[in-house]
Amino acid sequence: MQPENAPWATRWSSWYARMTDAPVWEDGRAASYPSLVGDVNTDICVIGLGGSGLAAIHELLQLGKRVVGLDAGIVGGGAAGRNGGFLLAGLADFYHDAVASIGRDRARQIYCQTIDELDRMTAETPDIIRRNGSLRIAADDAELADCRVQLDAMRADHLPAEWYEGPEGRGLLIPTDGVFDPLRRCRMLAASAQTNGAALHERSATTAIAGDTVTTATGQVHCRQVIVAVDGLLSRVLPETASRVQSARLQMLATAPTMAVRLDRPVYSRWSYDYWQQLPDGSIALGGGRDVGGTAEWTDEATATPAVQAHLDRVLEQQIGVTVPVTRRWAGIVGYTPDGLPFVAEVRPAVWALGGYSGTGNILGALAGRGVARQVVHGTSPLLAALWPAS
Repeated sequence: MQPENAPWATRWSSWYARMTDAPVWEDGRAASYPSLVGDVNTDICVIGLGGSGLAAIHELLQLGKRVVGLDAGIVGGGAAGRNGGFLLAGLADFYHDAVASIGRDRARQIYCQTIDELDRMTAETPDIIRRNGSLRIAADDAELADCRVQLDAMRADHLPAEWYEGPEGRGLLIPTDGVFDPLRRCRMLAASAQTNGAALHERSATTAIAGDTVTTATGQVHCRQVIVAVDGLLSRVLPETASRVQSARLQMLATAPTMAVRLDRPVYSRWSYDYWQQLPDGSIALGGGRDVGGTAEWTDEATATPAVQAHLDRVLEQQIGVTVPVTRRWAGIVGYTPDGLPFVAEVRPAVWALGGYSGTGNILGALAGRGVARQVVHGTSPLLAALWPAS
């Protein structure tokens, strides 16, 4: 054991080494899918078995296509199963900022599409989604003023938003938002996809990707089209996307159950840099502090760090107001784009890439996954029209 007078970072690292880096969503009940062995033939190969990839697979199955899904790790093993479990309508930018950057009509169309997508997701997996709304809580007077600007912009476009003052603080209530268990949803979608005819393969990293052949160390998928849906690790799989999608690390912790507070809704605070929710068992899932980590957080290494985790400890004690023990600390890798819009493009002949949800991929990823599936099959997709850059 480290002595009490050892440097804080040394004591933290020693303690963290004894903790699991599994997310709070991990319940140890994952199904197992085989690695790809040998050659298989299909219509479309989907690379990435997270939220967007599984959404694409389901859409392709509904469109009558044969599908093979591959993942270098396991179902939901990336950010899709390691995020904060927030279901927020719109883009990563606050609504009024999105209006300023991409225009009112387009921003409103995307916002409405994401509400519709969340409704669809809720109907698809109702047992794991809670729609109590979300809170944007201001950390200072400047953010409080910005909340009022956001409220005015949303009301002007007839979007659901309310002023909020309560135990969490002051800011906005977005009543259509919600929370869910992201890893459980991925596993449910994977099981359903397999039942409906998709062939899923875990631990099958790709070594070469072309529109008609995807190669792994132990097999090949012969197909007509390929969809690569890996968000934050997109440039690892398709290097040509590196200028469009940059990897970033998002860190989280979870606590033991507590009755010291009762948080009915998830909270975004400090300009969305910090966020938390209380789970049904009373434990708190808390993430954020990316700005505290600085440039070091622009990485594709999913490891928790002392500086950011110490910030989360302070938020837990000073802002949420509890001193309950922390049971898990973990990180996930997501993709950010310069314009805040998801990246969806045909990057090689018959090879489509999607990712770059800028930290809000739980709804946008599902929308983009279904949209690119329709694009691949039909050559057009209304779901993608507002997401693509204006021509």
